[in-house]
Amino acid sequence: MNLRSKHLEAASLLILLIKVFCVNTLTCPPTEYQIGNRCCSFCPPGNRVETHCRFRSTSCLPCEKDTFMNLPTARRMCFPCTTCGPDSGLKINTSCTATTDSLCEPLEGFYCTDRTRNNCAAAKKHTQCKPGQFIKHRGTALTDSECSDCSDGTFSDGTRTSCQAHTQCESPKPQLKRPGTTSTDAECENTSLIVTVGIITSVVLVFFVLSAIAFVFWKRKICHSGKKRNPTEVRLFSLFHSVCSDSVYMFSA
Repeated sequence: MNLRSKHLEAASLLILLIKVFCVNTLTCPPTEYQIGNRCCSFCPPGNRVETHCRFRSTSCLPCEKDTFMNLPTARRMCFPCTTCGPDSGLKINTSCTATTDSLCEPLEGFYCTDRTRNNCAAAKKHTQCKPGQFIKHRGTALTDSECSDCSDGTFSDGTRTSCQAHTQCESPKPQLKRPGTTSTDAECENTSLIVTVGIITSVVLVFFVLSAIAFVFWKRKICHSGKKRNPTEVRLFSLFHSVCSDSVYMFSA
């Protein structure tokens, strides 16, 4: 190897060491980022990098719809906005912008199970109390519902905030039709209503029977008297006969 070749090799090695040293010791200011052996300016929030700086400053583009960038960036792509979907039990609290992500909150009847600051990332439906239970604590956007069992002598269908006492059948002789459970009320026989309806029906029937008997005697009396009835009497007679006949038929049926 001649002297010239040795000099060239030494120069190449020196250049390589200088490059390595420059790259390793390059420090960019806080408003810039390093690309190779140069510093480029960050793109501002709401933008992304189109091309890194080379002979001029960094080229930036605004974030597209449904994407955002909340900090100065060296990224070529903006972040996708969070979707607050009803399938996950969420709705939009604050819509996404070019510089801020969406903020979600639970739907009505749901509570948040994964919360970070003002954003809810996941939600579940409130627990539904079963028949025989009451709602001890109603669910909120942050907490689930809490249920408790009804005690003996009370009931709830699961939608009440307290259990109700079973109905007590009133009478000297209790007429219980169906006993209560923790999910259903007791049922009583309504004997007073049955007796009242029976009395009214009997009185009406007696009235119409007596009316019918009176009508029959009145008709015979007129027929045997031989008197000629005027048109008004005939019409009243026919009307009374029709009403009595229909009423007797209705109650006898």
